[in-house]
Amino acid sequence: MAGRHDGLLAIGGGSPIDTAKAMSILAAGGEEMRSYKVPASADRRAVPVVCVPTTAGTGSEVTRFCVITDPATDEKMLIAGLGALPSAAIIDYELTLSMPMRLTADTGIDALTHAIEAFVSKRANSMSDLYALSAMKILWANLRIVCAEPGNHAAREAMMWGATQAGLAFSNASVALVHGMSRPIGAFFHVPHGLSNAMLLPVVTAFSADAGRERYAICARQMGLASPEEGDQLAVARLIEALTQVNIDLEVPSPARYGIPRERYFALLETMADQALASGSPGNNPRVPTREEIMALYRAAYD
Repeated sequence: MAGRHDGLLAIGGGSPIDTAKAMSILAAGGEEMRSYKVPASADRRAVPVVCVPTTAGTGSEVTRFCVITDPATDEKMLIAGLGALPSAAIIDYELTLSMPMRLTADTGIDALTHAIEAFVSKRANSMSDLYALSAMKILWANLRIVCAEPGNHAAREAMMWGATQAGLAFSNASVALVHGMSRPIGAFFHVPHGLSNAMLLPVVTAFSADAGRERYAICARQMGLASPEEGDQLAVARLIEALTQVNIDLEVPSPARYGIPRERYFALLETMADQALASGSPGNNPRVPTREEIMALYRAAYD
């Protein structure tokens, strides 16, 4: 690397952390970032990357993934491989105390999405399940508290711990349809990643529920939304209702309310669906969607 630097220190949310990962990958292998997007594997890096997250959301400080936008195509490219795995992470919840409510809510729902998708992913395993179940319980119990009481140290610490565990979960099981559909919304309309996940989580969960009913029901029980005595179908219904209600309570806007122009949004449906499928994430979903089904989900989420 120019300057004879021997490491990279990434401080911030997912964007600066992913940028540091990309810098190390490029320094090791050259070429352009698009050369490394999935299904390629980015397994080399030039120098160690140490991450200090200042948001309780992306979990990027412990994952083998990074997301980089290709300015030529407005595509958020998923980069995966050991080259994207940080050497160390320094986790300090006090760095999140100054986060405003909107960022707190969106990154919190992002972390919850990581935990749920890791658990229902077709690539879930016993290790990822441990992290995912622990994360979703912690995150759900503290999400509203930390938004209402930003100075609550116990809630901030819990959210940070939950977000890191969720990162470990999806790094070992991968994310699914919510993330696959979220990235194009972020790329084309500059919606923050956590917020675009939040916009989609209820509608995608409803779409996927029948194919992954048993696992979604476990999520509902782990989050305290259903009792062990209640059947899976009722538990999943409670989960979908709760995910919808938390978006209302935390004032998560739909794409329409966010200000995304209807005409441009609908004109890009085919492109967004193609990019979502190309990321590979929808293939991990309990119900693997067709291109037309992804477009229908985008339509359903808009208003």
